[in-house]
Amino acid sequence: DALIEEFFDITRFDFHDIVLTRGYVDLGLLLAQVADEFYPILNEQHKEAQVDIREDLTVLVDGDKMARVFNNIMKNAVAYSYEGSTITIEAGRQDDGGVRVRFINQGDPIPAAKLKVIFEKFYRLDAARATNRGGAGLGLAIAKEIIAAHGGTVACESTPEHTIFTIELPAA
Repeated sequence: DALIEEFFDITRFDFHDIVLTRGYVDLGLLLAQVADEFYPILNEQHKEAQVDIREDLTVLVDGDKMARVFNNIMKNAVAYSYEGSTITIEAGRQDDGGVRVRFINQGDPIPAAKLKVIFEKFYRLDAARATNRGGAGLGLAIAKEIIAAHGGTVACESTPEHTIFTIELPAA
């Protein structure tokens, strides 16, 4: 059961440092794979995912754990985007050698008060609607923990135009 697994994960993350098994990962390929995994549900909701990466982005990360991060953020973007809209995934290298990944979706804006707590454990945007969206509200909390273990940051901004999750990973 995925929910039980999620609870175990968060308690594991709470009491032990996350052990990273780093390797060189092609970020473009990884993000394309994440987008592909969501194809059936996107198709069903008449949504699209567009991966926009213009350069070779090889990063030294724990590939499995970063895949999980991107998966959790993508799941959120899909759940809270308008039917018929496009979710854009962008990634690029920063001037300091680090990498920035952005998940951009069109959906109802997230109120400022909720933005402050969106990465906290067991937080769900909308308890009433969350039941059919699955999860215990741990996906973003887990994502934040994994990103932090990599020395990176994650943030979310939301306007009536779009909601953007930005992940920044430091240079290897």
